[in-house]
Order: sequence, then C-alpha cells, then structure tokens
Amino acid sequence: MKSKIIKIVSALTLSVGLLYGVSSTEAATKDMKVHFINVGQGDSIYIKTAAGDDIIIDGGNKDGSDVVAYLKKQKVKDIEVMISTHPDADHIGGLDEVLKAFKVKSVYAPKVSHTSIAYKEFLNAVKREGVKIKTAQKGVKLPLKGVSATFVAPVKTYSKSDLNDWSAVLRLVYGKKSFLFTGDAEVKSETDMIKSKQTLKADVLKVGHHGAKTSTSSAFLKAVNPTYAVLSVGKNSYGHPTSTVVNRLNAMKVKTYRTDKSGHIIFTTNGSKISVKTVK
Repeated sequence: MKSKIIKIVSALTLSVGLLYGVSSTEAATKDMKVHFINVGQGDSIYIKTAAGDDIIIDGGNKDGSDVVAYLKKQKVKDIEVMISTHPDADHIGGLDEVLKAFKVKSVYAPKVSHTSIAYKEFLNAVKREGVKIKTAQKGVKLPLKGVSATFVAPVKTYSKSDLNDWSAVLRLVYGKKSFLFTGDAEVKSETDMIKSKQTLKADVLKVGHHGAKTSTSSAFLKAVNPTYAVLSVGKNSYGHPTSTVVNRLNAMKVKTYRTDKSGHIIFTTNGSKISVKTVK
C-alpha cells in the first residue's frame, strides 16, 4: 500500500512538472555564451547557444590553429553554423583549418568571390567536407532553437572593390538580450541597413572593421545604441582602432572592450542579464 502511495505522489509530481514546463534539469535558466577570440588583427567569434548549438563567425588570420585550439578547449565536438562574413584573409583565413578539425553542418557566406589564396583554401575546404555554401544576405534566418538569428546585411549587391560592404552582418537575440556582429561593414552598408528599416538595436556591438574610421558612423551607432562594444584588433599599421571611433563610443558611454588589451572577451547571458569576463 505504501509503495502504491509513493507511485501516485511521484506521478502527480511529474504531471505538475510537465504542466508547468518545469523539471529538475531545467530549474536553472540556461546561458548563452559569446566568445570574442583574441586572434590579433582579425575577427573570430564563437557562440554556444543555450540549446547547445555551436556557431563560429570568421576564423582569424591564415593560421587557424589558435582558433581550433580555442574551440577544442571549449569542448566543441561539431559546429552547427559557420559564417564567413567576407573574403578578407584576416576573417576567412583560419576557417579552412576549422573545417578540417570539426564536422560543420552548414556554411553561410555573402555571394561575393575573391582571387586570394585564403579564399581559395576556404572554398576547397568547404568542397572537401561536402558542404554547400548558403547565401548570407538581408532577411536570411538561421534555423536555430531558442534564439532568433537573422542576417541584416548585405542589404544590396556592391562593387567587388567594396569587399567590406559585402560583410554578412548577423543580429542574434536570446530572450531580451541581443548582439550585432558586423564583420568589416562600412558606412555604405551601415546606411543601407538603416534605410531598410530593420531592427538594429543590440546590447552588444562587434565594432565594424576593427575600429576603422570608415565604419561605425554616428547614425549607425545611434541605431544600434549598444551598452557594450568589442573591438577585435591587434598590432597593425592601419591605425586601428581610430580615435574617431573610440571617441564616438566614449561619447555615447558605451562600455568598450579590446582584444589587444583584454585578450579573449566572453559574454554570458541568460536572456535577461549580461555579464562579461576577459581571459588573457
């Protein structure tokens, strides 16, 4: 009789749990983590969604071994989504090694080609893995659970001399918190994003083109209105990040982090709060 009562109570407890969508394993809200990997003068971002999906945006410079090592340290087994923002070597350079090291389920890139060795190595790696490149452009949504991930650029087609403006720009939303990853998008692309009347607001902005003065216009910064900004930058001869952009961010009281000063920059959010830590 006692065991029968225990079974009934257990069944009722389970029913209540199912009714309210609560289980012991889900009692704590799951976190999404966004890692801005320190790759020197280049870009590489790794995202682990709360649902467990792995996303990589760009792969740093030609030697992708540092990105592969970082992903392995994060215990990445496979990658659901790889995004190449544009063909520049400091963004696409290490993606061939990432493709070689991990099973990649889908690859997105803007529909613009290049003749560089880095771009050819990327294409060869994609072909070798038997993956087809899907077009990254305004309005394309990533099929991911628990988050909204939509490309807001490129809005148009641009001249091949404007590779930066072809940059795939992704807006990622988890709960009430949002991120905008801009690649090297410059003022022309920023203006087109604003004119297209898409939602660009984001809590965290990956600053365009390493802080070059040809990106992060006042109008674009106003449209995004970030709380945090990240400059992915290393030793360079271009003057990145420029004082123009740094001063613009400071004037808007945006809390700004730099990979050259702080190392890896990791944002953690449960959809309602965001915390930041840096790892050298």
